[in-house]
Amino acid sequence: MKRFIQILIFLCFSPLAIAQPTSTDQQLANLYYSNGEFDKAIPYFEKILNKQSVKYDQLRYVECLEKTNKIKDAERAMKKFAAANNEDVDYQILLGDFYSRNNNPAEEEKIFNALIKNNTKIGYQVIDLYNSFLKRGKTEWALKTLESGRKNLKKNFPLYLQFAEIYGILGRTDEMITEYFEALEQYPNYMPEIQTELTNSIDFVNDQTGVYSKLKEQLLVKIQKKPDELIYPQMLIWLFTQKKEFKSALVQAQALDKRQGNTGAIVLDLCDMCVANSEYNVARSGYQYVIALGPDKPNYYAAYVALLNVQYREITVEKLGTPETIASAVKDYRYALRNIAKGRKGVVLMRELATIEAYYNNNAAAAQQLLDSTLAIPGLTDMEKAEVKMLLADILVLENDIWQASLYYMQIDTDFKFETIGSEAKYKNARVFYYDGDFKFAQSQLDVLKQSTSKLIANDAMKLSILITDNLGLDSNYTAMYKFAIADLLLQQHKYEDAFYLYDSIQAEFPDHGLADEILMRKAQAMQEHGKWNEAVSYLEKIVKYYFDDILADDAVFQLGDIYENHLKDKEKAAEYYKKILFECKGSLLTVEARKRFRALRGDAAIDPDDL
Repeated sequence: MKRFIQILIFLCFSPLAIAQPTSTDQQLANLYYSNGEFDKAIPYFEKILNKQSVKYDQLRYVECLEKTNKIKDAERAMKKFAAANNEDVDYQILLGDFYSRNNNPAEEEKIFNALIKNNTKIGYQVIDLYNSFLKRGKTEWALKTLESGRKNLKKNFPLYLQFAEIYGILGRTDEMITEYFEALEQYPNYMPEIQTELTNSIDFVNDQTGVYSKLKEQLLVKIQKKPDELIYPQMLIWLFTQKKEFKSALVQAQALDKRQGNTGAIVLDLCDMCVANSEYNVARSGYQYVIALGPDKPNYYAAYVALLNVQYREITVEKLGTPETIASAVKDYRYALRNIAKGRKGVVLMRELATIEAYYNNNAAAAQQLLDSTLAIPGLTDMEKAEVKMLLADILVLENDIWQASLYYMQIDTDFKFETIGSEAKYKNARVFYYDGDFKFAQSQLDVLKQSTSKLIANDAMKLSILITDNLGLDSNYTAMYKFAIADLLLQQHKYEDAFYLYDSIQAEFPDHGLADEILMRKAQAMQEHGKWNEAVSYLEKIVKYYFDDILADDAVFQLGDIYENHLKDKEKAAEYYKKILFECKGSLLTVEARKRFRALRGDAAIDPDDL
């Protein structure tokens, strides 16, 4: 009776039954197969195959016969299917695999040898048979296919990439490298494809096979023997970047640039990669090399701007600024705006300098003056004006002129209602009203932004909206919430001591208030702004320890992973926190990014996809 009810439920509610009118025989066959009741599945598969014969059902049918020890019946069925599809080499491989499973290697060898004999005289047939063997895990037969193909086709279809692939799978790395170099020499345009294949098959950072050293040695030999061939130094530069040996890559890039006419292009590209990997000193050396080529060179201006941006990133992103480095950066930016990047060319530099002046050099007045002069530059696009106004409004908030800031935010919101920058302005304007204690109006604006096309803005709007909703339930909460909003404004204005004082007063006056985890998060963010990573970790760990069931837990865990990965340089610890999001913070909006970072740190094979 229990089995009958299970089948009835399956037939009524299975996705197949709902989505399309699939036969009952098909449903029952697959149900019994999935439950391991192979003997009961056989008659239903036979009914299906009498009406229509597709590979999916055929293979399941043969498997059911094998599982019930009906080997002769399974053999007849498999031979019948292979004969009916004799143009499809995959069926022949499946038949050979059947004999292999059932202790008949001689028959398997006979079938596979015949396949190779009949399908290795035309290039595309060799590739198809090779891929079919590989798909079924028959690596030695895949290699034999290539060997026969090369013998028959000779130089007409050299099969370099396929040989390299199979040698890599078999661990024959010397032969793999030889094939790749043969391919490079004959077909230089294969380089991107070869690089992709090497990236997919080799862990260059933790290479245990010695492939990296072998590749480097052979490339250096090739460069010496064939100094006029550019493909080898290009390949060597790429190899160094995979190993994160950016200094060595820069040496090769500069040498190659000299051979290519001293344009600086290849060095500039490498330096941009260095910046993306926080290798600022190497990037700085490379940009200085391009600048030294002279202002008449095509990449002079781009290198100059990028060199300044290195200082900007060190100060604003890495939080490595000191009074001396900040003063030096301001001086360098001012010089560039006077002599290198005048007018519209300097808009980006003006915004970067204004950010440094206002937020890191305690000189908001100079920042405002700079941005006002930027808005006066003729020929600015509407978007350029909006970006300048946005930063100007942010600085006005810093200076406590929140209503003038609100006017700028509203202008941007009106002018770019359907653009991301407009949504950002609306969100920042909602924060102005939040700072002023007008929580209801702020929330009405935040509710609109929950539907923003920008996930980041929508997420920020949702967080602030939930904060307001969760903490305005009782009369007493208004006092705490009002203090909290003022403290948030002080934090935004970089008045950290005053902000911390207010946060602490809330905890003293309302010890059981729901804002406790929010206060810890704000303090953690303040420490991050100062580059005090260990102090930030301490606050975030308290959220994880005491408030793991609250809404900020996953955010705290993710920030811990980010700090350990990018600032404290502890990859193992970072991976632990990203993994914690995957397994303990189900439904988190940060899951996708956490999974990507976890895999980057540990590799795809380090985690079972079924667990994610």
